[in-house]
Amino acid sequence: MDYEIVIGLEVHVQLKTKTKAFCGCSTVFGSQPNMQTCPVCLGFPGSLPVLNEAALELAYKAGIALDCQIQPFTKFDRKNYYYPDLPKNYQISQYDLPLALNGYLDIEYDGINKRVKIKRVHLEEDAGKLIHEEDCSLVDYNRAGIPLLEIVTEPDINSPREAYEYLASLKSILKYLGVSDCDMEKGFLRCDANISLRKAGETALGTKAELKNMNSFKGVKDALAYEINRQKELLEEGKKIIQETRLWNTASQKTFTMRSKEEAMDYRYFPEPDLPPFTISEEKIRQLKSALPELPKQVSSRFIKDYSLNTTDAGILTAEKALAEYFESCVKIYPKPKTIGNWLIGALTAELNSRAIEARNIPIKTHDLISLIKFAEEGKISNLIAKDVLKTMFDTGKAPDEIINEKDLAQVSDANQLEEAINKVITENAKSTADYKAGKTNAMMFLVGQVMRQTKGKANPNVVQEILKEKLKT
Repeated sequence: MDYEIVIGLEVHVQLKTKTKAFCGCSTVFGSQPNMQTCPVCLGFPGSLPVLNEAALELAYKAGIALDCQIQPFTKFDRKNYYYPDLPKNYQISQYDLPLALNGYLDIEYDGINKRVKIKRVHLEEDAGKLIHEEDCSLVDYNRAGIPLLEIVTEPDINSPREAYEYLASLKSILKYLGVSDCDMEKGFLRCDANISLRKAGETALGTKAELKNMNSFKGVKDALAYEINRQKELLEEGKKIIQETRLWNTASQKTFTMRSKEEAMDYRYFPEPDLPPFTISEEKIRQLKSALPELPKQVSSRFIKDYSLNTTDAGILTAEKALAEYFESCVKIYPKPKTIGNWLIGALTAELNSRAIEARNIPIKTHDLISLIKFAEEGKISNLIAKDVLKTMFDTGKAPDEIINEKDLAQVSDANQLEEAINKVITENAKSTADYKAGKTNAMMFLVGQVMRQTKGKANPNVVQEILKEKLKT
């Protein structure tokens, strides 16, 4: 039987503020447990919250960028539940009057364009963090009161791949806005997914499961894929899906029951009595809108127009704001955007990924990268050697010319210097030599490769090819 997959995502993003949502405690990551707390975020009797204006403004910026309807009147509510990491036994959140409604985010992948509708965007405070030891559980309240932006989609997503692309696009937008660093390893971006299946052609939603504990976009995609198969097997066996919250276990690549799924009534929402309602004027909305930076799709369109890049390359270069800015800084020095783009997308990104370095922390100065690219383009070093030099630049911080001189890596183009290596390759590869003479042109590339190996990548491949052709004339 065919089933339609229905997915809705709830993304919690830590806002980039210096202090918490309702008090003056620091939001700096990595401090000693329980050192960033006060009577307000710990819920001591008589303490009163005061809304962080910077958090509210960042929240509005995100809502505007996601084409939401900014609500002129908004209020905060108490979401009541009991858990050790919630010091007040309630969370200050927003229920029936969130700050933004009915937005959307367009995603694009493999030639597919899709609009994912955003149901609501609201501001709330985070809970603390439980640390489970072998014989006890500890709680760190440093996160309690951290300002969070919750972005909730409609159930518009129909595959794990779409969920992945939505999250990647949303993260990119939020980072361009400066709303959040979106570092999932530090808990600055967290995602819960609601997933259900229904028979193809039906309109009623199936019973959903909420998935938690997914700490990467790949984890979201993998967890959704597993849950699709789990629910499909149950339905095909004639069993019912139970509405519940399930945890994703990365090690076993499975989801497990955590608890039955709560409904809104279980939280006994009521208006937060210690905070007044808030209003925003049309003029303020216009000011915030006019102050928005270029967003990823706008930058991508400009790169295609101004630098004649293809859609794929422009999309990769603009996914991270820092990489886009690095690219443009390089182009100002050396106006060859396609060449620079290829280096950034290829060798540079490979180095960043292998070292787990974010684009904003690229250790190579732009003028040093351009020097390296010029050395390769001018034939002073081979492309293969250039990539090795780049690795050394990452390792040592040295300039490319210094590395080339120290390691004697300059490309050899002199025929007399190459003669010995070429003759040796011809002698040791009689079959490939015979194949080339018999008309198998692919054999030439093998022979060139062998010369490159003999010279440790220093030979000029074009010169080597010309000499080989001359020597192997029949």
